[in-house]
Amino acid sequence: MKKLLYLFLLLLLWSCNKNIDHDYGFYYWRSTFGLNQEESKLLNQSKVENLYTRFFDIQKSGNNYEAVGILKRKDTSKINKIIVPVVFITNETWYKISKQDVTLLAQKTFDQVNEISKKMNFDLANEIQIDSDWTKGTKDDYFLFLKELQRISKRDITSTLRLHQVRDKKTMGVPPVKKMYLMCYSTSSPLEKSDKNSILDLKLLRSYLSNIEDYPLKLDIALPIYSWAIVTNHLGKHKLINAVKTSDLENSNFEKVGENNYKVLKDDFYFGMYLNKGFEIKVEEIPESDIEESINFIDNKLKYPYQIVYYHLDSQFTQHYKNILK
Repeated sequence: MKKLLYLFLLLLLWSCNKNIDHDYGFYYWRSTFGLNQEESKLLNQSKVENLYTRFFDIQKSGNNYEAVGILKRKDTSKINKIIVPVVFITNETWYKISKQDVTLLAQKTFDQVNEISKKMNFDLANEIQIDSDWTKGTKDDYFLFLKELQRISKRDITSTLRLHQVRDKKTMGVPPVKKMYLMCYSTSSPLEKSDKNSILDLKLLRSYLSNIEDYPLKLDIALPIYSWAIVTNHLGKHKLINAVKTSDLENSNFEKVGENNYKVLKDDFYFGMYLNKGFEIKVEEIPESDIEESINFIDNKLKYPYQIVYYHLDSQFTQHYKNILK
């Protein structure tokens, strides 16, 4: 009897410590739609049925609202995923917008989504995801937009959610949707001088999400699998260059001056940008262990199953994450 009790306790302890398996999918965040062989393989093996695809951005220009960076397609091969259109809208779009313009913008957004879908010949989900970093001052107009888009489109409207909007939900409000996608990245600004990793800092993540279990809406979790470089010139001004890795700087054009920090040794074009000798470069990458630790932290907070959406599907990044993408 004692042996059976001991075995039961061991099994219980093992089940409590066992990592929870989550289905995962991807964001697609490039301006031209096309997958290489590795990306197609990863996408096909992922269990989430959707591919969250950025269709276009919306920004305010004078008194007009315009779609920019509209998705184009170079690859007409069939994929086995249902496409969820994602539309990024700048927070400035909501400044001093009239209620009438909110409704017009919702209609224009839906029309643009339909136009792109027809050109792309995508198999669309019954969902449109809106990505906008609303604030206390813009939340009412943004929330009205979500309601109007749902009314006009008759689709399920979902929204992204940033870390500070979880922590400050009483002042930031809760969007009128049934489900949200929590962006567990951009924990700080990359353009501020800091020793922290601005893409994902685990200490800051835990602080922002200390009460995530109290958030009143169902959440899926978006996690980062990308890198960038922060370039600082002689005047202390910063600029971002996407998709730079430390391995790209391990050559005679750069001098390593600290962990993930480098100095340019000669004037030239690098990564599509002209950099002068003496410019400093800080590379921010996300170790796979940090992703796993983030998932474990959230597992201990949320008491319901959630899906993971990795940002974003690009083989130059995905090749470095073998454990989480299996």
